[in-house]
Amino acid sequence: MLWFLLVLLFILCFFERLLSSKTFESIPGPKGLYLLHNALDFTMAPAKLFYHFRGLSNTYKRLYKLRLGPVKVIIVHHPEDVEAVIQGTKYNSKGYLYSFIEPWLKDGLLLSKGKKWHIRRKMMTPAFHFNILNNFKPVIERNAESLLKDIQNEISKPETDISPLINNFALNSICETAMGTALDKESNSFSKKYKESIYKLGQYAVYRAQRIWMYPDFIFNLTRIGRKQKEILKILTSFRRKVVEKRREYGIKLQIEQDQILDDDSYNVEGGKRRMVLLDILLQAEKDGFIDDKGVGEEVDTFMFGGHDTTSIALKFTLMLLANHQEAQDKIIEEYKSILNSMSCPVTIGDLSQMKYLECCIKESLRLYPPLPTITRNIDQTLKLGNYEVPSGTECVILIYDLHRRTDQFDEPLEFRPERFQKEPTWHPYAYIPFSAGPRNCIGQKFAMMELKLALLSILRRFRILPVTTPRDIILITDYVLRVKQPIYVKFEERFPENVQ
Repeated sequence: MLWFLLVLLFILCFFERLLSSKTFESIPGPKGLYLLHNALDFTMAPAKLFYHFRGLSNTYKRLYKLRLGPVKVIIVHHPEDVEAVIQGTKYNSKGYLYSFIEPWLKDGLLLSKGKKWHIRRKMMTPAFHFNILNNFKPVIERNAESLLKDIQNEISKPETDISPLINNFALNSICETAMGTALDKESNSFSKKYKESIYKLGQYAVYRAQRIWMYPDFIFNLTRIGRKQKEILKILTSFRRKVVEKRREYGIKLQIEQDQILDDDSYNVEGGKRRMVLLDILLQAEKDGFIDDKGVGEEVDTFMFGGHDTTSIALKFTLMLLANHQEAQDKIIEEYKSILNSMSCPVTIGDLSQMKYLECCIKESLRLYPPLPTITRNIDQTLKLGNYEVPSGTECVILIYDLHRRTDQFDEPLEFRPERFQKEPTWHPYAYIPFSAGPRNCIGQKFAMMELKLALLSILRRFRILPVTTPRDIILITDYVLRVKQPIYVKFEERFPENVQ
């Protein structure tokens, strides 16, 4: 046994020497232990870990390094460094830490790289054309009406946990728009498990990232968390298959022709109009041999996650902020009335584009609470950041949360100030990137903005939102998306006609 330990120690020391880099070591960062480096610094509760990173960002104003065993990591939160990493295609590969959610999203648009990513991105771009988005508007409004009915049932309560209401709205909306599949009662029941499973999967991935001995798949799969993840993946896969198969059956029933999909944004089916959706494009590409069934599943999982989870997070934080800033709610209503004479008038896409203050409120919410607080890239070529040289093979983590709150970029960065977006930006172009930036920016950002605007207008026309949870009450936890430790509560009261006319 002693000989085995000595041989193992010798091997580890050999690889430590092999992996050492003077240029990397010259970058500032917290000191760690020999061989393990910073690996034990982050085995803490997710909430504590979130604020531990905030402390490091405050200590190291520009960038800092970490070593998680053999994995070299550079952490950046300065706009010039962010620009150097994401503005072009040079560092386009997603980082190693994303591999912990690869068992779910596999090689979909979020995680794929190179030629495959380029082909898939080009293939799916037409699904987010302006004319297609316009066709989605009635679907989102219909789901918003269901949301209003749910809120109406909460009127008598002193406080409402908005997560279940918003999550249902966002998931129903992405299923019916991007996937062309309305959730039935059975699916709605199963969708609760789906949403809980996404949350658990993110927590499992963070748990694994904190423990370098779980990095190898064969070890992780033997652990209790690894076995739980397998069960979670079965639930996620089952829900996705239901969505895809329902759309396949619908397509077969209507005998969809290829040229009808490709040549027009919508076309007549049995005397009506049928919307082209993202899933139609994927299924047609499968029929034409450009993608297989596995590829369809990868992209559906990716867009179901990205299209509902991040949007629901943005909507929840915006509602919380508006509840705590009544003057902002009033300005949105005043803006609405200046564009439409009646609170009951339907809103057009043109009307939405005129609602600049509403857009400013959303943008400011995304600045303070970006749904994706971090993104990562693999540095596969030497990268110069300021006076430091980042060697090839380093993971680069971009802290969007800290980037958006820099005092050298934003006046009163911790305050909710929508008016800052009414002027020409005074900040660096890469200091505000809620949808990322560069070639790998969010393909669905216009869809997300339209959905957020329609949902917020629907709610504010009928209800006034009163504060319960304040920004000071929020405790954030480490995850792939921005999560809260405790629910966000608000109180809804009816916005009577005499108050708004």
